[in-house]
Amino acid sequence: MINGKPTILVVEDDPPIRNLITTTLQTQHYKYTTAENGEKALFAATSGKPDIILLDLGLPDMDGIEVIKKIRSWSVIPIIVISARSDDKDKIQALDAGADDYLTKPFSVEELLARLRSTLRRIQYLEARGTVEEAVFHNGDLTIDYTSATVMLGEEELHLMPMEYNLLCLLARNVGKVLTHNYILDKVWTNAIESDLSSLRVYMASLRKKIEVDKNEAKYIQTHIGIGYRMIKMDNK
Repeated sequence: MINGKPTILVVEDDPPIRNLITTTLQTQHYKYTTAENGEKALFAATSGKPDIILLDLGLPDMDGIEVIKKIRSWSVIPIIVISARSDDKDKIQALDAGADDYLTKPFSVEELLARLRSTLRRIQYLEARGTVEEAVFHNGDLTIDYTSATVMLGEEELHLMPMEYNLLCLLARNVGKVLTHNYILDKVWTNAIESDLSSLRVYMASLRKKIEVDKNEAKYIQTHIGIGYRMIKMDNK
């Protein structure tokens, strides 16, 4: 937040609705930027680092679900979907992709502001608790510096392939949780197909060789046969 003021990225291709949203934000003294398509939204999200994204799903160049997935591959920025799609399956798809909230058009200004206040309270709570994702992840002797994209095991820097690094980061962000094969493929692979499961096993085996000191014991990554993988939570030293 800039000087305590949250910045909102408004992603909407319909000028009247975009103007309604930005006017509402302006009257409430929110800072905002706008984008009228997915490509500009992704650029604004990476360069402007907004605090919250208001996202329409029906964008002219790509579906908003794809925008959510791309942003979620590197960021936990809260995303509130504002869409004319009212079917439950559309809402579920957006939430499963990583959206934090879903507002259906037409919407009232009061409801939009209430959703924003609720999201801001959640951000402030997480910041106060110190649970917003840190720039550096520690788990036992394993350290991931997300800013520099480096991985250390004790005092040794590990040299990982991009896919190995992406897999490790996904497991780290969900430490203690079992991630299914399909979930991992959806988050790490582009246009995942069933045959990618064999590639996943190869990359995971390669990753484990690099981070497991005892090759006969799963210290960091546990395999759940037929289901997926889990990063084990270790005591930090």
